This record gives sequence, structure tokens and C-alpha cells, in this order.
Amino acid sequence: MKKLYALFILVLLSAGLQAQTGNSSKDDILQKTNGEEMKGKVIRITDSDITFVYSGETAEYVFKKSDILRIVHSSGRVELISQAGSAAQQRQNDAVAMSASPADHHNKIAILPFTYLMDNQPGADAIGYKAQEDTYSFLSKNSAGYTLIDPRTANSLLNKAGVTRDKMVNFSMKEICDILGVEYVIDGSVTQNKGYQTSSSTASSTAKVKRDGDKDLKGITTYGSSSSNAVQRYDVSVSLHIYMDNNASIYNQSHKAFLSNTDGSYTSPLEYLLKRCPLYRK
Repeated sequence: MKKLYALFILVLLSAGLQAQTGNSSKDDILQKTNGEEMKGKVIRITDSDITFVYSGETAEYVFKKSDILRIVHSSGRVELISQAGSAAQQRQNDAVAMSASPADHHNKIAILPFTYLMDNQPGADAIGYKAQEDTYSFLSKNSAGYTLIDPRTANSLLNKAGVTRDKMVNFSMKEICDILGVEYVIDGSVTQNKGYQTSSSTASSTAKVKRDGDKDLKGITTYGSSSSNAVQRYDVSVSLHIYMDNNASIYNQSHKAFLSNTDGSYTSPLEYLLKRCPLYRK
């Protein structure tokens, strides 16, 4: 009888150990992106979350998928959830900081410093900033219903964001609109090329003739002078490009001054283009 009782106890202990072993083998393992591992049961997986119950507990916990690297299911199947990346990689994927929400972009305009070319070579930046100011001055009087960002504010925001003229090609127009908080961006260029030269010359002469009674004059005395002047003329053209905050180009035109001038003025072709752009309103 004692032997039978001892055998019964051994069977119960063996069953208990097998049950514990079986339970542990049925655990799911969640491995977090920080290396931490959690054992328990995955209840459900959604597009953004994972619901999990720890072993020996009944409370449900919800974890973000972005915090979970992988799940080792009790069947042995490994499911990758997210990729662990370095902080530098994550910063590279960060969106461009915005100074306004897209809703606040509506009907706002910013003007970029113009590109200035002299004989197809980069010219003085001062001319580009002057063209920016002139465009702002003209549109501020002829764009009812729109809000214009003044050039000083626009240039300050661009410089703080690292959008300098030499690096501007690295940014899309949507990114620039987001930085400036506007719906429209005007980008332009002024090109001046040396044209023909005009020259003129003048000559003059004077003469003193001996008259009767003039004892000091002997014969005829003449005096003469001449001068020449050369004037350089310039062929001037302006290009204007307008973008929206979705990268769409809504206006792209160029215009050349009708006549060559001597001071390289771009006012006439610039106003010609602005009066025909979709942002112009009398």
C-alpha cells in the first residue's frame, strides 16, 4: 500500500513538472528595440499596437509597434516588427520643421532673393536682394487678398534653416514653403549682358585775325579742341517662377527689356512679368 501511494505521488509530481514545462514552452517573447525581453502571450496585433499579457498575469498591456523589434511566437516563428536605427538615422528622417501649419499657409506669399547673372556669370548679391525688395514693393500694392512676408523676415527664416543661395537646390519648394509658412514662393533671376557700344565725338576751334590798328597780333592765330565719348549698353532679361506648397509650378516666364539701356535697369521686364502672373491683382 505504501508503495502504491508513493507511486501515485511521483505521477502527480511528474505531471506537474510537465505542465510547467509545457506552459513555459508556450510563452511568446517580445523583444523591445532597447534590448529588453518580455515573456507572456500576445493577445492581438493592430497596425500600430501590440496587446500583451505577462506570464502568470491576467492584465493586458498595450505597446507601440515602434518600440518592439520582434516577436518570437511560441511556435518558434519569428516576426520582425520594426528596425532599430541609430539616433542619427532617425534624425535624418525627421520632417523639416514648420513655422506654420498647412492651414496657415493659405494666401501667403514669400519672395526669394533673386539670382543675378552678369554676362552669364554670378554677379553681385546686392542686385538679387534689390530685385527681391522691388518685387515685394510692387506686389504689396497689387495683390489684394494676399499676405506678403517681408524680405527681411523671409531671409532670416531661410538662413536659420540653412537654406542659403548656394544650398537652395538641396531643398524642394514644398520644404521652403513649410519653412516660411506660405502657400506661394516667388523665385526669380536677373540677367544682364553687355550689348553694343555707342560713341560720339565733338570738335571746336577759335581764331583771332589781325585787324587794322592791332599792333600785337601778327597774322592769324587758331585754337582747336576735340573729345570722344563711349557709352556701354546692356541687354537685360528677367525670369520669374512661382511655386505652391505642394511643389506645383504655376507660373514660369521670362521677358527681355524691349530696348537696351545704359544703366542695366530690370524694372520694365520685372513689372511686365508681375502684371501677368496669377498673384497680380489691381
